[in-house]
Amino acid sequence: MSTAHDPWGRVADDGTVYVRCTDGERVIGSWQAGSPDEALAFFKRKFAALETEISLLEQRMTSTDMSAGQAKTTIARLTQAVTDANVIGDLESLKARLGTLAESIEHRREEHRAAREQARTEAHEVRERIVAEAERLAAEATHWKAGGERMRQLLDEWKVAPRGDRAVEAVLWKRLSAARNGFAKRRKAYFAGLEEERATVRGRKEELVSRAEELSTSTDWSATATAYRDLMRSWKQAGRADRAAEDELWTRFKTAQDGFFAARSQVLDAKDRELREHVVVKEQLLAEAEKLVPVTDARSARATLRGILERWEKAGAVPRDSQERLEGGLRRVEDALRRAEDSHWRRTNPEALSRARGTVEQIRSAVNQLERQLEKAQSAGDQKAQQQAKEALAARRSWLAEAERTLAELSS
Repeated sequence: MSTAHDPWGRVADDGTVYVRCTDGERVIGSWQAGSPDEALAFFKRKFAALETEISLLEQRMTSTDMSAGQAKTTIARLTQAVTDANVIGDLESLKARLGTLAESIEHRREEHRAAREQARTEAHEVRERIVAEAERLAAEATHWKAGGERMRQLLDEWKVAPRGDRAVEAVLWKRLSAARNGFAKRRKAYFAGLEEERATVRGRKEELVSRAEELSTSTDWSATATAYRDLMRSWKQAGRADRAAEDELWTRFKTAQDGFFAARSQVLDAKDRELREHVVVKEQLLAEAEKLVPVTDARSARATLRGILERWEKAGAVPRDSQERLEGGLRRVEDALRRAEDSHWRRTNPEALSRARGTVEQIRSAVNQLERQLEKAQSAGDQKAQQQAKEALAARRSWLAEAERTLAELSS
């Protein structure tokens, strides 16, 4: 039998097949069934099959998520297979490729180890952020509805957060639980204090309502109106009770207050209508008095004005917004008559003295009457009537002072 040669092996004359390695030749088999070339081809095909298996492993490790453990096992098997392989080919190159794969496994392990460490770090950071926010809410939150909702969201975020080191997670979970419990306790304490405060407010407002209801039938219009203003100020300063009590107490308070002011308005409206009727009478009297100007006959004009003044006093009080206009008009007539009387007096002194006395007596009578009206208004507690009487009395006293000065001048 002849021999056959290949760069990586040979077939001896006796049919023994050798493979060349770095440390020499190694017998891999015996071939008796055919020519040496056929033997070489057979053993080279076995090498190609082994090389193909290594190529497939390289592809899997490059393109799939093959685990490091599985890859390491496969490399170990193939390394042993290459070492003991009865094939012809570059076995050292296959060993080198497997060595490269083994090195890549260690590199991938380092990468995976770093990735796992990074994932643990990120997971810790996420959960630490969740816990830190929960602890801040537990210590600082005052908007309880929003705070409670955020606490629930943080718990949901915790549940879906990436997992990290179990021991670290246990510590963080303990902190999160403590924060949630702390928030719940603070919220409970706040609402308990709020309920106590509202109960105090409710008691205070019940007192205000009782007082308002007591005053609702009062006819002391001015003093009671002031009292209601004070009650309203106290109501606003008292704070808020719970909503149901607040609404019920306010309804009672408002009903009492509205009842009083409605009754007061009814009475004052009636008085105002009466005073408006007085305005009509006094406007007629003023128009009658104004016809005396210019004065041509002082004595006759004085007699006529005296009658007008008597009817004026009997007509009664008028609203303040009309009083100045009416009183002012009458003063102008009086001033015109006085100037006419002064002119006449200078001509007839004895008669002027008599007229001056009559004027003083007439105005004194009016002053006395107004003083009685003022006393009556004071006794009745009618502030509006008191004010009107005081203003009319001030005008009459002014007239009286002027008349008395004139009389004094005539008597001197």
